[in-house]
Amino acid sequence: MHRTIFDTPGVNTLLRAFSILFLKLTGWKIEGHLPPDGQKSVLIAAPHTSNWDLPYTLMVAFVLRLNIYWMGKEQIFKPPFRGFMMWLGGIPVKRESANNLVAASVQAIKEANGPLQLVVPPEGTRSKVRYWKSGFYYIATGAGVPIVLAYMDYERKISGLGPVFHPSGDLEADLARIKAFYAPYKGKNPAQSGSN
Repeated sequence: MHRTIFDTPGVNTLLRAFSILFLKLTGWKIEGHLPPDGQKSVLIAAPHTSNWDLPYTLMVAFVLRLNIYWMGKEQIFKPPFRGFMMWLGGIPVKRESANNLVAASVQAIKEANGPLQLVVPPEGTRSKVRYWKSGFYYIATGAGVPIVLAYMDYERKISGLGPVFHPSGDLEADLARIKAFYAPYKGKNPAQSGSN
C-alpha cells in the first residue's frame, strides 16, 4: 500500500499530539484499543452521515495508533488533491466496479507487510440508505481477517473501537448482529442513518 500520514516520521508524532489535544478540548472521549488479532483487519465506519466523519476518523486513528486506509468516491481524488487525499490514507473508489474493489482490497490486505486497517463505511455514502452494502464483509472473509466494530457517536461525543467480529459465513445473521451493535450510535446527521 502507498505511504500515508500515519507512517510519515515526525508528522505522525505532531498530528497525534494535536489530535489528542483537539479531541480533549472539544469534549470527545476515545475508547477501546486494537487487539493483537486486529493488526490486519477491516474496520466498519458507522454511522457515516457527514463530511466531518473523515477528519474525526483521522484524529481518532492517531489517538489509537492505527494505520488506516479508507475508501472514498473517486471524485474527491481529482487533481490537485489526489496526492494529498491518498497521503491521508485514501483509496479512490469507482462505485460501478465494486467487485474489483473487493478483490483488490483482499489482495492489498494479504500482501501488506505490516499492520493495515481498512476502513469501510457499510452505507457506502453519506446519504440516507435503506440497506448496508456487504463489501466490508466479503473483504474480511476473502482476506481472512476480522472485522473491528469502530464507531463515532456525535450525540455523546464518544468514538473508538468496539469488539472484534469474526464472520461466521452467514451474512444475514452476521449483519443483524453487527447492526444491533450500532443501533445506539448517532451520526452527525442522524436522519441520514440507514434503518435496515
